[in-house]
Formats: sequence, structure tokens, C-alpha cells
Amino acid sequence: MVVKNGLVFVENLGFQKKNVEIKDGLFTRIVDEDISGDEVIDASGCYVIPGLVDVHLHAAVGHDFCDEDDKGLSEILKYELKSGITSLCPTSMTFPEDKLSGVFETIACHKGADDEADIIGINMEGPFIAEKKKGAQKADYIRNPDVDMFLRLQDKAKGLIKLCDIAPENPGGMEFIKALKDKVVISIAHTDADYETAMEAFKNGAWHVTHLYNAMNGFTHRAPGVVGAVSDCDGVYAELICDGVHINPASVRATFKMLGDDRIVLISDSMMAAGLEDGQYELGGQEVFVHGNKATLADGTIAGSVTNLMNCMKTLVKEMDIPLESAVKCATINPARSIGVEDKVGSIEAGKKGDLVILDKDLEIVRVIKS
Repeated sequence: MVVKNGLVFVENLGFQKKNVEIKDGLFTRIVDEDISGDEVIDASGCYVIPGLVDVHLHAAVGHDFCDEDDKGLSEILKYELKSGITSLCPTSMTFPEDKLSGVFETIACHKGADDEADIIGINMEGPFIAEKKKGAQKADYIRNPDVDMFLRLQDKAKGLIKLCDIAPENPGGMEFIKALKDKVVISIAHTDADYETAMEAFKNGAWHVTHLYNAMNGFTHRAPGVVGAVSDCDGVYAELICDGVHINPASVRATFKMLGDDRIVLISDSMMAAGLEDGQYELGGQEVFVHGNKATLADGTIAGSVTNLMNCMKTLVKEMDIPLESAVKCATINPARSIGVEDKVGSIEAGKKGDLVILDKDLEIVRVIKS
């Protein structure tokens, strides 16, 4: 397959008019000169970007990754691929170990299909979080970080857990980070940690933060918290939910000025209403009410998003004034790097999976190609 005449997103160079060749499921050439092939797609007047990589999403189209339902899992993956997300990490919620074991086994045993996004890992969000910052997670099942429990769950997941979210201030938090930092990416999440605690967590080996600003203490001039610690640690990645609900656009712009576009990981954090209409749904065993683009628990707590990563990327550009080049980077190569799979996905580069999305000048999807 050859994709010709498009403005191709090339890492570190931005958009370049190139021709892209895909053979045997991999990118083989990205060149200026003409290329012939069995199938030629003319992308004139369009952007050609890598397939998006979402490392944090819970559900979509009426199904949840925690349902332990292979057919529902398949429906989510089909919806995501149609939306331009070619690789993703199903994300769990705070549940007991026996429930999480079933969830992870279902995901690990899923047989992918050509019309589905690829599973590149699992994001374990909970139960090792702080009750004070639980957000839409269920308090009944919260527990302190437990290395042995994680290892048992990683075995059930067949090694697929790429991200494990914890509140480092909880008893055993720092020991957990030290013990597992070389086995899984540790992400600070749903935490009451102050600046000093977050800095200690990063020093001990954590290098990722879950949905920055949400479910953590705010950034203030005397108590900079996790946000301030991220700013001071160059190697740390920070997730942002840019759905227009979770973070004010001014705060998003300030974050890009503070961190640059190398460390921001765009996520959807979607729940099962993504792709559906307003109504009553469920997340983590709790009722969620969806009105417009906002999902909340009965008490008004925001409960995930109702969008997908492609829409978040477009919102970042069209409503938050972030350059398209930066937005693409934060939705492709940054998330891939943040979980250590950048050698396989995240950019249009020879030797990587031939996954790409063709967008028109209004950023609407023209075609999704997953190899």
C-alpha cells in the first residue's frame, strides 16, 4: 500500500509532503519521490498522522472493559478504531482482586481482529489510591499498595499491565515504587500527596502522572503539589483530559507552556457513554448521569469523559489554541513513549506498525489504516 501526496506528520519535523509505503504491516519508506504499489491512496490536501494511542480509557458504546465480556470488549475496540485510535490500554477501576483477575484475564485472552484497535497494554487504575481523592472510584475497594497483589494480577494479565496507578503517600507506597519500578510504569494518581511526597515518588522511580489536575491537590503558590513536582522533573509524563470539561482551556495552555509538548500525554478517560446519547450509565459499579459532554455521579463528581481521543485532540486544537503538531505528538508518540512501546507504534517511521489516519483540513477522518 502507498499513501501519496499527503502532509505527513514526521516526528521532530512536523508536517512534510511525503509518500508513505506500507508492506507486510509495517512502514517501509517515507520519501519525497514517487512510489508505486498494489493499492495507492491519494491523500492530496489531507494530513497523514500516526494512529492515535490512548493509554487511559475505561469504556465506550455501552460497554466497559471491566464487564469481563469479550464481545463487549470487541465492540469498544471497533468503535475506537473507527475513531482513529489504533492502539490502546484498557483501563480498570477500583475493584476487589478477584474481580480484577477476571477483568485482566478477559483482556489478555482477547483475540484481536482487523476491524479492532490493538491492545498494547493494560492500565491498572486502582485500587491503590487515596480515599480522599477517589473521584468516581468506589471507596469500598480501596486498599494500600500491595506488591504481591500486583504480581498476582500481572500474572493473570499475562504481563500486559503497562501502567499501575498509586497514591504514593499511602502506607507502603514508596516501597511499592522501589520494588516495581523496573517491572511496570508507576503513575501517581488519585492522590493527596504534597510536593515533597510527589518528588520523593519520582526520585524512587515513578515517572507518570494520571490525569493531571484531576483527583489531586491544586497548584498554589505555597503548596505546588503534584503539579509543581511534575514541572520540576523533566523525565515525568503527565496525562491531560482535554474534553473541555475536566480542565479549563487556560490551564491547558499554561500546562503546555510549563511542560512543553514532549511530556504531555493526551488521554480520553472515556466511560461507556462515549459514542452514545445522554442518559444513565455506569462506571466502576456506580451510576453515572450524562448530559451533553459531561458525565457525573449523583453527587456531581465528574465520572470520566464521554468522548474519544480523536475528539480530545481536535478540541485541543480548535478550542484550546494548541498547534496541531503539538496535539498530534501528545496523542501518538508521547503516550507510546510513556509506556515503553515507541519502538512499535506512535510515529510514521520505517519498521513500525503501519497504522495511520488521514484527516481533511477540518480534522475530520477520511480514512483509518491499521496494519
